[in-house]
Amino acid sequence: MSFRAHALSFIDTALRVPPLFIMDEVLKSCFGLSSAFHVGYAKFLSDENPFLNDEGFGHLNIVDMENWAAENDTNSGMEEYPMFTSILPTIAKIFMFLLVYITATVAFLLSSQRLIQVYLIVASMAVVVAGYQGNMAAVRHISSPPQSDHPPVLYSMFSLNTTALWDSGGIFSTLVVNYIFQGSLGYLFTLLYSGPQYPVLHKLIIISFLLPTISMLFTVSSGILSTVPLIAALLPLAIVKYTVASNLLKCTQVVLEGYHYARRVMRDFGLHSLLESEWVRLNVPNVLRTFWIIRVLQHVVTLLGEFTYARGEYQSLWALDLQATYVIFKAVMTQGCETAVALLGMTSIVSYISHYVGVVFQMILLTVEDDERSMGTVCAILFFILAEQSGLTVMEAEKRFIRLCRNFCLLFTAMLHFIHNMVNPVLMSLSASRNPALYRHVRALIVCSLLVFLPVLLLFVLWSFYPLSTWLLAVSAFSVQVIVKTLVSLLIYGLFLVDAYRSTFWEKLDDYVYYIKAFGNSVEFIFGILLFFNGAWIYFFESGGSIRAFMMCIHAYFNIWCEARNGWTVFMKRCTAVNKINSLPEATQEQLDEHDDVCAICFHNLQSAKITKCNHYFHSVCLRKWLYVQDSCPLCHETLYKTETPSDQQIPAENLGDMVWDMEPDQEFDMQVHQPSEDMNNAEIPLWVDQDIGVILGENMNRRNREMVIDNEVGEAVVLPPQVENLDDRMMYQHQQFHPQPQEQHSQRHEQQNNERDIDPNENNQMFTLRSRRGRIIDQDIGQQ
Repeated sequence: MSFRAHALSFIDTALRVPPLFIMDEVLKSCFGLSSAFHVGYAKFLSDENPFLNDEGFGHLNIVDMENWAAENDTNSGMEEYPMFTSILPTIAKIFMFLLVYITATVAFLLSSQRLIQVYLIVASMAVVVAGYQGNMAAVRHISSPPQSDHPPVLYSMFSLNTTALWDSGGIFSTLVVNYIFQGSLGYLFTLLYSGPQYPVLHKLIIISFLLPTISMLFTVSSGILSTVPLIAALLPLAIVKYTVASNLLKCTQVVLEGYHYARRVMRDFGLHSLLESEWVRLNVPNVLRTFWIIRVLQHVVTLLGEFTYARGEYQSLWALDLQATYVIFKAVMTQGCETAVALLGMTSIVSYISHYVGVVFQMILLTVEDDERSMGTVCAILFFILAEQSGLTVMEAEKRFIRLCRNFCLLFTAMLHFIHNMVNPVLMSLSASRNPALYRHVRALIVCSLLVFLPVLLLFVLWSFYPLSTWLLAVSAFSVQVIVKTLVSLLIYGLFLVDAYRSTFWEKLDDYVYYIKAFGNSVEFIFGILLFFNGAWIYFFESGGSIRAFMMCIHAYFNIWCEARNGWTVFMKRCTAVNKINSLPEATQEQLDEHDDVCAICFHNLQSAKITKCNHYFHSVCLRKWLYVQDSCPLCHETLYKTETPSDQQIPAENLGDMVWDMEPDQEFDMQVHQPSEDMNNAEIPLWVDQDIGVILGENMNRRNREMVIDNEVGEAVVLPPQVENLDDRMMYQHQQFHPQPQEQHSQRHEQQNNERDIDPNENNQMFTLRSRRGRIIDQDIGQQ
């Protein structure tokens, strides 16, 4: 990125930080409902200095450490807020703060060009206020004794009384400084405001700023002199008001255009595309990080000032000990997440740090990270969800710090899980590819050792210094899951390494891998159930909330139900594949010597093999893996496994090509085609033998005959249109519908039809006749017949 692009990005970020501070202050004041920004910090930043307390702000109360349920309580009582003295002023205050919040939000969403225009108007207003304050300060200085007892400055100048000018008590110097200051402000105002640009108006603006200074040269009463600065500020204020009023309609149009643009993008591309495009345009992560860093620096400076004058006398910052440092750190962390905007800023910092932690492990593993699944993104989302579901922003200061530390512990275990997802495919690829680069194996094993050591160290510290609680159980479960997953990966890695350097084929390898993975998945499933009940206990007895309930539902579906269903599916497929393999004959040594070939799946020599009915040879393990996917021969795609059909449901072979059903209305039927008799062994066996064909009557089948052709090679069934061409055939079909013909006559008729249509019985097509007697059909969607 070029220097110009960096500069523009920095300017755009700097322009969007002030609206965040406005929103943060509005949230700290609870939209005007709280006189103190936060009750938990009233003592900390006002009357009582935290460094005067021997225990300090960072002292952890033993009672609070034992009463875990009380710490998890996220309800903030309304008794913290001052009592309403009047309803109407309170409502007006709330609407005023709400308007300020909405205005700051809209300003944050504006483009850079329009945001610059807003800042120009704000800067011009600030210039008018600064000019008014400067003039009022000069008036108070001149009007107060003993300066008020001296003769007017203009009289002393005209009388050439230099002694009076120099002995006027600083009046002359005050007027000179104020004259230069007000003239500079007047000229700056002419550059900033975007109103009418006339030379005469510019001169009047500069004169209006200098008018109070000029009036101080004359003998004027103090009452009149104090009103001159206000009169002088009326012209700049009127110009600013005119600029705002003239741009108000344009601002409304900009807001409406943004609303229509958002609706159009959501309609055409979806909400995700809109959020992604605005996220990139506004550069949200950098803006939030800049806002949070500035906010933290402000708090650090305030706390260092409190420490410097803790006992009424100056003490050097070099005397800052470990306890005072801990107090400052704890205060900064608790204040850094006291509002929703501050929490988002802290989330961006967490995302930034987590991203570079992931980059470090990628450098160790020599891999490339997927941007869509970056560790920074995942950790940021997890941290924000943990903060919201625990009500972090509405807690008291002490409880907030404890909850924040707990969330960081959970986040740390989540990062370990993410690192395992990074190292696991590296281990599998290294073990399967016989990679001779020893340093890559060493790097991966070092990361795995960290994934075992760090959770063990965390569990030792937590169980040594903290009592049993629901939070401790959750962290322990996540840590044990990381350890188990890492050990499973190492075991599979070791098995694959052994198999890679074996000279013979290892048939039991797949079984061992399956047993190890099944053990690991079973442990994860058990801990998933434990975490669900742990979360249910927290929800019902400690701290509830809709976000926690929603996350519990997600956990129950994805981590319990889906995992159980997938595990059961894999288990059933494995059992079915074993049964299929056992039904195939084992090849003898003479057959293997005669075949003298390799397995077509793994290309290893055939020391032992299974023989399919199509006379193909495969390893038993390889063929079982193939059957996990589909039930056909890997070479000729012929069906390998057949299900026996009960003898009482078999249909005679002579009726194989002529099957007739009398179908009842609104029913679904299964056609079963069975294997022909022994006298047809030399004929081609269709793929539809011993399989069920579901036939569902449609609207066009009402009182019509249909012929269905089944293509055994492709595996499709086609219902042909009716072959009724004249009235006689129609009457014959209706007569057959209510008076079925004998089986011999019907077989002769159908054979004659097959000969007329030139259908070869040896081909892969089979034709069946469907007869239907359907009544009326009711469409359930529209409620009509």
